[in-house]
Amino acid sequence: MTRIAETTRAHNEAAPAEEKSVGVVHSGRRTFLKNTGLATMAAMVGASIPFHRNMPAGLMPVAFAQDGDVLAGKDGLTLLNDRPVNAETPAELLDDAVTPTSRHFIRNNGIPPENVDPESWTLTIDGFVDNKLELSIADLREQFEVVTLQLTLECGGNGRSAFDPPAKGNQWTHGAVACSEWTGVRLKDVLEKAGVQSNVVYTAHYGADGHLSGNPDKLPISRGLPIDKAMTDNILIAFEMNGEALHPMNGAPLRLVVPGWPASTAQKWLTRIELRDQVHDGPKMTGTSYRVPAYPVAPGQDVPEEDFVIIERMPVKSLVTFPANGSDIGLETDVRGHAWSGDRSISRLDISIDFGTTWQEVELDDPVNDGAWQNWRTKVKFPQAGYYEIWARATDSEGDMQPFAIAWNPKGYLNNTMHRVGVRAS
Repeated sequence: MTRIAETTRAHNEAAPAEEKSVGVVHSGRRTFLKNTGLATMAAMVGASIPFHRNMPAGLMPVAFAQDGDVLAGKDGLTLLNDRPVNAETPAELLDDAVTPTSRHFIRNNGIPPENVDPESWTLTIDGFVDNKLELSIADLREQFEVVTLQLTLECGGNGRSAFDPPAKGNQWTHGAVACSEWTGVRLKDVLEKAGVQSNVVYTAHYGADGHLSGNPDKLPISRGLPIDKAMTDNILIAFEMNGEALHPMNGAPLRLVVPGWPASTAQKWLTRIELRDQVHDGPKMTGTSYRVPAYPVAPGQDVPEEDFVIIERMPVKSLVTFPANGSDIGLETDVRGHAWSGDRSISRLDISIDFGTTWQEVELDDPVNDGAWQNWRTKVKFPQAGYYEIWARATDSEGDMQPFAIAWNPKGYLNNTMHRVGVRAS
């Protein structure tokens, strides 16, 4: 049985009856696709549509008129779950300095909205503000400075599959991370125009996606940020991704992009930001969701719920994107990848080919802008033919270095162990 089949079977065994109908799921996807705009549809098929004026109303392009349409416009992603949709990118497909839209991972908590028309989309800013705002995407473009930044997004559970004992949730390997180029306006600028009142401590984010149960009164996810973090310069309300409309599975037509913190704070299909005088308590903000124990714990240890704390910045991490794991290569090869560390920079990247006995510092680029991952590269000569592992170890600007072993926690978050790639040299 394939991994996808196992995931689907496990979901169907656990899901309420109203969630089990595959026909309903696929029908919803097709309705969603039929209601996408031209720019969004072009982004999904990966090219412009020269004869779009000839397309009958409601026509769904045959390129994604199939059961696999959920990953339309994506290239080589591994589907972990289809309700909600979650898909990661193999490490070797993340080799680009800027992640193409087609290779950006997907992390959903609910069902994407069907109506994603950017012309009618509005964003509300309310709560403890001096002036409630109702903004269209055109208003955002006209009333605020439009900026473009390369920003790293990573799921808090990236690397969960390596936990032992296992942690429940999507079994991400290494591919729930990306650094695309995002265009939008600064969240800070919009909040300043609304007028942040002195009692505000947290933001609350809301999207148009629906709960898996179909209950319109339930939200699949609503997370937020401490107001000090929200007022930093590199958090965007984004309406473009790599110079094109956002991909539907990446939040079209409007989303938050919050680099360096769990991507769950970067609400997709964004419709509202509320300013609150308390820590936000929306879905996936309380209990153990996106939280870790406040102290180190042994693998498998039970931890009282009250001892969990909210994850904020993501830890130092790196990825080998070339050569691919399992490759047959020559005795000399290029080696390259990326490194990142929450809201810090990377100061050093080392690799080892002898199982950590010796280390070699590599060429490391500065970040293009605050919030972007850093690209690195080197050349390696293997002493003789055989099996080797290339290990990558990043050190950040505060001296934190990637560990060899996992710091286990019950929910399987924040795995930042060294990435290892096995190759056969000859």
